[in-house]
Amino acid sequence: MSAIKLAIVGVGKIVHDQHLPAIAANPDYQLIASASRNHTVDGIPGFKSIEEMLAQMPEIEAVSLCMPPQYRYSAAHAALTAGKHVFLEKPPGATLSEVADLEALAASKGLTLFTSWHSRYAPGVQPAKAFLAANAPASMHVIWKEDVRHWHPNQDWIWQAGGLGVFDPGINALSIVTEILPERIFLSGASLEFPDNREAPIAADLHFQSAGALRVHAEFDWRQTGKQSWDVLVETAKGQVKLSDGGSRLWIDGVEQPLEKEAEYPSLYRVFADLVKAGKSDVDVAPLRHVADAFMLGKRKVVDAFHD
Repeated sequence: MSAIKLAIVGVGKIVHDQHLPAIAANPDYQLIASASRNHTVDGIPGFKSIEEMLAQMPEIEAVSLCMPPQYRYSAAHAALTAGKHVFLEKPPGATLSEVADLEALAASKGLTLFTSWHSRYAPGVQPAKAFLAANAPASMHVIWKEDVRHWHPNQDWIWQAGGLGVFDPGINALSIVTEILPERIFLSGASLEFPDNREAPIAADLHFQSAGALRVHAEFDWRQTGKQSWDVLVETAKGQVKLSDGGSRLWIDGVEQPLEKEAEYPSLYRVFADLVKAGKSDVDVAPLRHVADAFMLGKRKVVDAFHD
């Protein structure tokens, strides 16, 4: 099979830091175009909109959509309608209904739709999942706290309705949780803290449970300075499982485990190419469903205004 002629839409920091290097290193792809309101990619044609790009470059076979989630549905719909396979950056959309509609459209056209969750490909995630499959978890504590001023400076979209606020990083934690747990969980209670000048939360405290005895407590906060915390702690009868640094390090019963080199985005693009070749889709919305449940069930608390 020849290289997939790929276009990327929404050219920002994550594209330059992760997507472009992963694409360049994968012979399954030929990057031939980009579309973005404000930025371009050196060496390939750049367009201001996906509609303009698709109209002028019908040879495109697949698109990778990296714009904010509030704008992703219309772009994905346009691409699928034009017969292109679609890679969705996380979160896959602003609502669950949007993603369901895209899944149905992709299926009707025999196209690949891929909801990517990069944190699931952190090197410690699959070893932790294997251990928990053999050693049932008794409880889990998730601590996901970072400095929004460092990671998202002056990004107004992330504070708007649909931008998710602290759930933009928090959904990465939920993607790991839903991958490694051997049983399903559901939200039982939540508290969301909203700055009084913002439409999205700056912190969240979540409690989940399973149909059995498993309890999960997750703390998300965007006000952390100094060392950042991206930890998942799981208690089992055979000791504690600790995923740290977003899943890039793993301890089991106090012993740090040897892991493969980090390759989250190269893994995502490998999976997407495999799905396109096989004529399949992978549409998992479990992390986004938990976020939606938090907005439905969470108690709202107004806190001090936030200013960049």
